[in-house]
Amino acid sequence: MPDPELPQRIEAVRRFTRFYTRKLGVLHEGLLGSPYSLTEARVIYELAHRETATATELAQELELDAGYLSRLLKRLEGQDLIQRQTADADARQNIVSLTAAGERAFALINAGSRRQVGGMLEPLSVEDQTRLVAAMREVETLLGSAPDRRVPYILRPHQPGDMGWVVQSHALLYTGEYGWDDTFEALVAEIVSTFLKTFDARRERCWIAEMDGTPVGSVFIVRKSDEVAKLRLLLVDARARGLGIGKRLVEECVRFSRARGYSRMTLWTNDILTAARHIYEQAGFRLVKEEPHHSFGHDLVGQDWELEL
Repeated sequence: MPDPELPQRIEAVRRFTRFYTRKLGVLHEGLLGSPYSLTEARVIYELAHRETATATELAQELELDAGYLSRLLKRLEGQDLIQRQTADADARQNIVSLTAAGERAFALINAGSRRQVGGMLEPLSVEDQTRLVAAMREVETLLGSAPDRRVPYILRPHQPGDMGWVVQSHALLYTGEYGWDDTFEALVAEIVSTFLKTFDARRERCWIAEMDGTPVGSVFIVRKSDEVAKLRLLLVDARARGLGIGKRLVEECVRFSRARGYSRMTLWTNDILTAARHIYEQAGFRLVKEEPHHSFGHDLVGQDWELEL
């Protein structure tokens, strides 16, 4: 027997979707006041949350027509927001990733979305916020939300306040795990201060790894000379280890340095930092010099590593 109340439930769902799309402003020409459509912003969002992605994977994940997605990717590429390269495993596939401009675009969209949703939640009590989130989770479950294939973090450019976090996190981690004194904190503060004062966006970058709106990792590329880039201040917070964040941060440094025309990358570390050294070795760096020194309250062995680009 046909369900006589089904039409009313259909209209209730349609009413809710009209309300929610209006509430989020997705019908506006640009999402969150940006120059990007909802679909363009969603593609940028997906790429920011993936280590790698092919056009085929994006089409399947977003349930988009392959031809439509191809035209959209071409527009984003024309705006220097994405880059495409042939996959090593299959020459028929293109690996799609965000450029530096694409990462900045994502950071703006992501910050705008957080402000918008925060503005909707703040007038509600904590109890009502909890009820709302639970109801949304129930909708996802009932409508068959697909398993989340994204990595649980994003990489983004630095923003105001990040450098304070970089200094504090390095000080806390290296004091807690290695017993280094406050001269190390002073060194980190000097490095980030110089970076901000002399920052050259064409040749230098800082990446911040973020989980659930909280920074959990960092790395810097600074210009040592026209030919040489220097990797600095690689850090992954203890609670975010095991997710491949450090490896990906270094890979981004290598990719950026090659794209900017550097011929060599260098870095300085200490032999006791075994996890970081393993990441550098995986990326192709080679140890070129070792020298004992007394720094940060300890006798250490400093190491210089290089990578030919």
